[in-house]
Amino acid sequence: MPRHLLAVVVAMLSLSACVESEPAPPPPPKVISLDEAIAAPYRGVNKMRDVYRHPLQTLEFFGIADDMTVVEVWPAGGWYTEILAPYLRARGRYVGAQYPDVPPTTEVQKRTALSWIEAVKAHPELYDRVAFTTIGTPDRWAPVPPGTADMVLTFRNVHNWLATNTEREMFATFYRSLKPGGVLGVEEHRAPDDYSRADMVRTGYVAQDLVIELAQQAGFVWVAWEEFNANPKDTKDYPGGVWSLPPTLRYGEQDKAKYLAIGESDRMTLKFVKPDPNAPRAEPPVAPR
Repeated sequence: MPRHLLAVVVAMLSLSACVESEPAPPPPPKVISLDEAIAAPYRGVNKMRDVYRHPLQTLEFFGIADDMTVVEVWPAGGWYTEILAPYLRARGRYVGAQYPDVPPTTEVQKRTALSWIEAVKAHPELYDRVAFTTIGTPDRWAPVPPGTADMVLTFRNVHNWLATNTEREMFATFYRSLKPGGVLGVEEHRAPDDYSRADMVRTGYVAQDLVIELAQQAGFVWVAWEEFNANPKDTKDYPGGVWSLPPTLRYGEQDKAKYLAIGESDRMTLKFVKPDPNAPRAEPPVAPR
């Protein structure tokens, strides 16, 4: 074989070997439905709490879609993370805005946030596209660039902000983070009408009217509420506040059967919208179905 042809053959074989040795790019994430995310086997024992938390009804009520940028505020241990992050992985974006790592964040909250981060990083097949950020005092008031989120969600957190007098800053941050027309979804333990602020901080139950007031003062329009997270068995008069009930069970085996029979707390589920000057005016809230 002529020398120049031999050189061409060798070069082609080398190129072929290089191409074959390069790993194939990973397939794009699979688009999954909300039902599939909720039914996923990796959720394990957390599925047992669906009966109290109604994730499908709650997220559909808020109007979630798989191509949204969704900020979850203080995901704590990540009960909703394992639904939201895989659901949004293919087409959307999940932002976990955890506790800051500075005071007044407690040591328990810091450990919880670190555990959440470690758990998320340990499962790239589910969470490789999760965005990590923080929100709270003293200066963490931009979990995402202003006007870039389609939805902000917070589950059972308002009582924590009342305890640190940061509730108005938090709602103002949600408003700045959202696009015009963006949705704020709030779920919170619901207090009796006669509770004072001190009662709310002590027990973890928050007045529904106060949550609505905080959102409206920040600029939101209240558009709807639902009652599928209500629990009429919750008498809200326990010595350890809402933490007497599951899943916390503050008193361990003491009166455990009683608290398990009650179940998780009575909760409000509220939907607010950041006004869009180019959209029709939002209708006032309708009564729960």
